[in-house]
Amino acid sequence: MADHVGGDDVNNENIQRYNNERRSSKQWVKLNVGGTHFVTTKTTLSRDPNSFLYRLVQDDSDLISDRDETGAYLIDRDPTYFSPVLNYLRHGKLVINNDIAEEGVLEEAEFYNITDLIKLVKEKISERETGPSKHSKNHVYRVLQFHEEELTQMVSSMSDGWKFEQLINIGSQYNYGNEDHAEFLCVVSRECGNNPNPTDIEPTDRAMVLQQRGSRI
Repeated sequence: MADHVGGDDVNNENIQRYNNERRSSKQWVKLNVGGTHFVTTKTTLSRDPNSFLYRLVQDDSDLISDRDETGAYLIDRDPTYFSPVLNYLRHGKLVINNDIAEEGVLEEAEFYNITDLIKLVKEKISERETGPSKHSKNHVYRVLQFHEEELTQMVSSMSDGWKFEQLINIGSQYNYGNEDHAEFLCVVSRECGNNPNPTDIEPTDRAMVLQQRGSRI
């Protein structure tokens, strides 16, 4: 009977130790980052065992950190950029509001030495800098009209980034009384950045008429 009681005592001690360990791992932690308080758990801050935050909340921490009057760890960093860092530690996803600079989040991730987060933010910055929106350009289009014998001259005079897009033979019947030579429409384009000159976009009235007639051929 005594042995049975002793066994129950051992089991109870093991259960108590397990519960204590669970409570310790889920211990709530308060941080004072640049004057803003954040409340999270020890488990969250321990996501990356190589990070500053992991070392900060360990019972045998080698870091010396002051605390404010509420007991929160004092960290002299910008709280604006700490929020995305903490949210990443909570759910493993990088979420950055449009009004927050990614470079600021990267600087904080590097300060706290959160390796996976550093990689994610760098990838996001790289995508932003090399994506289509970074190099996208508007195109200016012009519609030119000329006679057949003028084709060579027009080709030789093309410069400044202009290139051919379309050549339309509109025939001598739309040559305004001149039936000796065929007449053409030529559509050309040029990259002009994000603020094209409006005068470059609008063709002459006659070119517009010729373009409309040529499109029906």
